[in-house]
Amino acid sequence: MSDFERFSTGLGEECGVFGAYDTDGGDVVPYIYYGLFALQHRGQESCGIAVTDTAGKRKVTSAKGLGHVDDVFNEEALSELKGNLGAGHVRYSTAGGTRAENAQPLVINYVKGTLVIAHNGNLVNAIELRRELGYTGAIFQTTIDSEVIAYCIARERLNCHCAEEAVKRAMRKIKGAYALVVNSPRKMIGARDPFGLKPLCIGKKDNTYFLASESCAIAAVDAEFVRDVRPGEIVTITGDGIASDMSMALPGEKQARCIFEYIYFARTDSTLDGVNVYHSRILAGKALAQSWPVEADLVVGVPDSGLVAAKGYSEYSKIPYGMAFHKNSYVGRTFIKPSQSERVSSVKIKLSVIPEVVRGKRIVMVDDSIVRGNTCANIIRMLKAAGAEEVHVRISSPPFLYPCYFGTDVPSNDQLIAHSHTTEEIRRMIGADSLGYMEIEKLAGMVDGLKYCDACFSGRYPMPVPDTDISRAFE
Repeated sequence: MSDFERFSTGLGEECGVFGAYDTDGGDVVPYIYYGLFALQHRGQESCGIAVTDTAGKRKVTSAKGLGHVDDVFNEEALSELKGNLGAGHVRYSTAGGTRAENAQPLVINYVKGTLVIAHNGNLVNAIELRRELGYTGAIFQTTIDSEVIAYCIARERLNCHCAEEAVKRAMRKIKGAYALVVNSPRKMIGARDPFGLKPLCIGKKDNTYFLASESCAIAAVDAEFVRDVRPGEIVTITGDGIASDMSMALPGEKQARCIFEYIYFARTDSTLDGVNVYHSRILAGKALAQSWPVEADLVVGVPDSGLVAAKGYSEYSKIPYGMAFHKNSYVGRTFIKPSQSERVSSVKIKLSVIPEVVRGKRIVMVDDSIVRGNTCANIIRMLKAAGAEEVHVRISSPPFLYPCYFGTDVPSNDQLIAHSHTTEEIRRMIGADSLGYMEIEKLAGMVDGLKYCDACFSGRYPMPVPDTDISRAFE
């Protein structure tokens, strides 16, 4: 993620994984390329593709680097990659730094052959496992916990009969959140942590199988959505089809999907665990309108994840819905944040207000979150400078009070404005005429009865977490 993105959103997206296996031997590189494009919203810092030919020498070729998918892969770079089994990854660094060597997929060469691993998530016991592996001879090339997972799988493979068994044994050691695509020479394996914190799904087109973080990536390659990988499930895809192992699954009541996937992370056209993201955000907006009604002339959403919740607020409140912002989609990763002396808000580079829409109106502005408060304050100032008479802020998530250890870049407590300020204090600080957050009890209504993790709002973590920040432990 660029400096601009960090500044303007306050939150980091997660990573995205994509796997493809054509059992008829066709080249899967174009599929992976377009799949990563569809997952670009989940990570803009780096990306990579690794492929192999299951019928040939089974040599893995890979390319990866810093930047967006179209920064790293041009026609020439893609022409160097050929294979019928592959994995791709887009990354935002929640653990480890923004370095080229931290880009994924990871390619591990060891005595049994080669493993390709793409990982979304964070481990809570990565420091302990890394230390244990280091004392037994492991030499780490990266500063990411994904490499810890790779070593665990490779070591277990030395003592068992197949790669999927090695993945299962590694899952008994690793603790935390993960969605994995693991390719051995003739298999594509998908694994999801037992809590289901990270999403993963299966697609199929003719005799090509896909694994992806979101269903939108399955649709992007014109494939059929088969189903979600279930929490704790290991799926093994070979020429014989899909095999499932549920031995690592937890009882349903212990599952804990990340609620922020539905609020912010996932693309609007995705469906996760049977719940459509667009529908979830409509329901969030309606819940906000129920809890925080106000007399106003127009409801607007902050692009992109605030737009659908704003529509839900409008539908319930009967206040007209409008588009008050133009978003510049061409601000790339090389954007340089202006210095303070220039007195130019970097938010204005990415968002501009349409004065004709807001002038003389009382505005309800819906956004997905307030982290530090800077961005929200800037947008409110822009609206009022454009002529808005009032700005009533509605947030489609509860206040952030606690850090996340599972792959969402929620800052430490001292950087969370809600941790040390009341709602009224925040309202005054950001310059809003009123402020209302989603009530934590109403989150359940967004996800149709699914069990979810709301620890960043409630402090109720689904598993024991470290008492120190692990997000930069290996740098």
